[in-house]
Amino acid sequence: MKTLVAYYSYSGSTRAIAQELAAAESFDITEIKDVKRPGKLKAYTAGIIKSIRGKAWPIQAPDVDMSVYDRIILLAPVWAGNPPPPFNALLEQLPDGKTISIKMVSMSGKSDCSTRLEAAVKGKGCTLESFEDIKA
Repeated sequence: MKTLVAYYSYSGSTRAIAQELAAAESFDITEIKDVKRPGKLKAYTAGIIKSIRGKAWPIQAPDVDMSVYDRIILLAPVWAGNPPPPFNALLEQLPDGKTISIKMVSMSGKSDCSTRLEAAVKGKGCTLESFEDIKA
């Protein structure tokens, strides 16, 4: 099964986990990047409000064609119990029919978004293989 690891990382913690996973399993990897990286104030104010509401903001086009993968593992930090806006933007771009695993990274190892993310994945015609909260 051809697998892609796609991740968003604001501070670098999620990046390290994604790189370790991809290297251990020889998976391809791509980073989700903001069109314009927000400063800390915007990220942790407007970004958190958008996260709670499940909203997106513009991201750069992925540097890989996600349609050629059978399975996509998505990783993101947790902002106020939810994924950040760039992660939400990538969810909107998922190709139909993929198997998706989601790993949410936080200091507490807890998020409040599994039900919403499962619905978003299913709404894109994909199957949610697993959801995991990771303590970093």
